Amino acid sequence: MRRPTAPLTALALALALTGCGAKVSDDGKHAAKPSGHYPVTVENCGTRTTYDKAPARVVTNDVGITEIMFALGLENRMAGYVMPDNVGNLDAVPWKAAYGTVPRLSNKAITREMALDARADLVFAGWNYGFGEDNGLTPASLKKLGIGSYVLTESCRHGADGSARGVMPPLEALYTDLETLGKIFDVEDRAAALVKRYKKQVADAAAKAPAPAERPSVFLYDDGRDKPLTSGKYAGPHDIITKAGGDHTMKDLKDSWTTVGWETVVARNPEVIVINNYGDTSAAQKKAFLTSYPPLANVSAIKHHRIYVMDYADLVESPRNPAAVSDLARYLRGVRAAG
Repeated sequence: MRRPTAPLTALALALALTGCGAKVSDDGKHAAKPSGHYPVTVENCGTRTTYDKAPARVVTNDVGITEIMFALGLENRMAGYVMPDNVGNLDAVPWKAAYGTVPRLSNKAITREMALDARADLVFAGWNYGFGEDNGLTPASLKKLGIGSYVLTESCRHGADGSARGVMPPLEALYTDLETLGKIFDVEDRAAALVKRYKKQVADAAAKAPAPAERPSVFLYDDGRDKPLTSGKYAGPHDIITKAGGDHTMKDLKDSWTTVGWETVVARNPEVIVINNYGDTSAAQKKAFLTSYPPLANVSAIKHHRIYVMDYADLVESPRNPAAVSDLARYLRGVRAAG
């Protein structure tokens, strides 16, 4: 249950404003470093921010974002995380110990009240991954409370109205966040080692991919009956599918997660459908719908029973992405071998 928000006194605001020692850079230049690592200036989704010290009470939203912090060994810098229940088995991940030491603040949507109650000095979330004008939680609203923000790079907004998301290839977004957070928290060597390992893992899988003309076409299905929610070129599945040796059917969509029409899916006739195992509708229910939906009856993936299930945390930006590339690559090689 959400606790009521206590009124903010002048003292409370003053304490909040001293939080992580972060400030937006006004001059567009890197701050001088007279001694040690700090101050350090970074750019995140087009905003430059200077940190005088590392944030000490970070609150994260969602599984992939939380595990980015864990992969960098920054659980001791966290005040808590917010995450729904339906994100798979967390006992089987490499960060099980970290999950055991950092408080889970809620399994509901993150709010400003949660950040205040946790005495957060930084909220790490993303647009549509916690941040949004509709819920009143934005970097601007947190700034008024003296709380800093870091926006997941996969979710950076672009376009005239800012409704579309994504500004770079998804795996590059993951590497960018690891490197940028490495600077913010003074763990650059750790970040560089992770990026090097992840790039090798992805390269090893990509090296086994078939020639472009022989790659099976792949459609990502998240959910939706009237219109399917899927992945464009800026969401994790695009790079996961492409590096694994598939031809992403929606690679021309300049957005991250978005909807299309079923007629588009039918016209592009994917040979494989990947189901995102997430949400209130189970993967089995999604599969049952796809295989019984009349307009899809002649789609290659349905006719040949080529439906592959992947967990949500594999498909959103997270340190699980490189392993997801390897796993999907094995499946797609089997598809191509079967003819």
